[in-house]
Amino acid sequence: MTNTERLLKHIKDSGLKLQFIADKCGMSRSSLNNKIYNRTEFKTGEIEALCVLLGISSIAERHKVFFWSES
Repeated sequence: MTNTERLLKHIKDSGLKLQFIADKCGMSRSSLNNKIYNRTEFKTGEIEALCVLLGISSIAERHKVFFWSES
């Protein structure tokens, strides 16, 4: 499960627009929103592309953003 709040902070800090990110990841903006808000899951390649775009290089941070658990 994606940590929506943490991912949105990375997006905001990057200064990139959602449409630009979606285009670079090969999806529509609505598909990106669905994934950000956990309506659908990110694919491995999409996670990799997002991490490059957003400058998330730490494996620990990747796990906090994309493999977050509420428990």
